[in-house]
Amino acid sequence: MVNSYMNGPGPVAEYFFDLNTNRLFTRNADNYINRLGRDNLNTLGNTSLLDIYLSQGHVVEPHYHQNASELVYCISGSAVVSFINPFTNEVTNIPITPGEVANIPQGWWHWEEASQNNTHLLAIFDAPYPEYIFGSDLLTKTPVEVFAHTYCINPEKFQEAIAPLHDQTIIIGPTEECAASQTMGQHMNMQHPNASQRYYQHQNHAYYYPYYYPY
Repeated sequence: MVNSYMNGPGPVAEYFFDLNTNRLFTRNADNYINRLGRDNLNTLGNTSLLDIYLSQGHVVEPHYHQNASELVYCISGSAVVSFINPFTNEVTNIPITPGEVANIPQGWWHWEEASQNNTHLLAIFDAPYPEYIFGSDLLTKTPVEVFAHTYCINPEKFQEAIAPLHDQTIIIGPTEECAASQTMGQHMNMQHPNASQRYYQHQNHAYYYPYYYPY
């Protein structure tokens, strides 16, 4: 007789996995995410994790998990974990350093930003396969006409504003193209301190536009 509490993966059970062999996403050599789920380790149960590496100013883009809560543990460096409380619409920013955690309830809109280089975070989920809804997908996959009609937005300007996303899921931002434009903007602002403008180059044309850069 087999007791119910012993039900599990069966005789072929897996007890070890190397996260370094399962890359979920790579922005560059300093910004990437490794993944562990039940498909990698069949004894894992109802849990999973992401191994996140970030350099200063890089962000795990705004997103939510409709089927899981998330516990973010700081291994090294430092980061700010931010989320919007859907009941109050208040934004909460939680700085974490090594040994500290921040918890994001299931379904809450959130993001993480590294405060220094060589930041290493562990995101732990109470589901074997957390689902992701990313902000970049909401912006690029929703028809422009819907935003324009619903929020009284100029569709051409909105399309121009999201053009740097190139219809891609960003996951870790900024992209190299965006970072280069921000660096150029900072250089231009140093030369012209009274003009808060950013230089942006896209599709063989260049222009200036106002910006707010938090880093």
